[in-house]
Amino acid sequence: MTRDDLFNTNASIVATLTAACAQHCPEAMICIISNPVNSTIPIATEVFKKHGAYNPNKIFGVTTLDIVRANTFIAELKGLDPARVNVPVIGGHAGKTIIPLISQCTPKVDLPQDQLTAVTGRIQEAGTEVVKAKAGAGSATLSMAYAGARFVFSLVDAMNGKEGVVECSFVKSQEADCAYFSTPLLLGKKGIEKNLGIGKISPFEEKMIAEAIPELQASIKKGEEFVKNMK
Repeated sequence: MTRDDLFNTNASIVATLTAACAQHCPEAMICIISNPVNSTIPIATEVFKKHGAYNPNKIFGVTTLDIVRANTFIAELKGLDPARVNVPVIGGHAGKTIIPLISQCTPKVDLPQDQLTAVTGRIQEAGTEVVKAKAGAGSATLSMAYAGARFVFSLVDAMNGKEGVVECSFVKSQEADCAYFSTPLLLGKKGIEKNLGIGKISPFEEKMIAEAIPELQASIKKGEEFVKNMK
């Protein structure tokens, strides 16, 4: 199933559910993991705007699976505990829009360029790797559930007053040349407390951002146009 197929299936579902949320629980935190996230978050935003209930600090595209995969693959390469590795992953949640900032990895890791290119590509195409491993019988399920749970638990912790909770998420943003972009976010009682931005990055990562922007812009526009044309 392509992301176009996913859009055709999920766009109306996300629009219907977010319309119900906007009407009946407009102050709720909205966490969307339905793909293509690069389009479903703009759909949610436009639906909330239509109902006069939009709050950009409360609508999240859950991209945590990309971080989980990046942490795991880097840990495997360097013989580390993945629970103690943190690789911020910015941009979007599809193919080349997934931008792992390995230069910002904690703990710091050094990889030769060929290895860096290879692991970056693996992180970006990990979903396809799973589909191939399952021989077309399905896609990522357990890892997706884990990633979704991790993000929601973090958000609930922050809502309950825990300080210093940071997760990456695809949100309304001014951090790049597109209306939505995933970056590390400081979470708080009311959702996004502060967008921590992109930070210092390498030339390799700068190039990935530049290459991702046109695809992100197109996916965002597709979501916005879907709501605009809804009857």
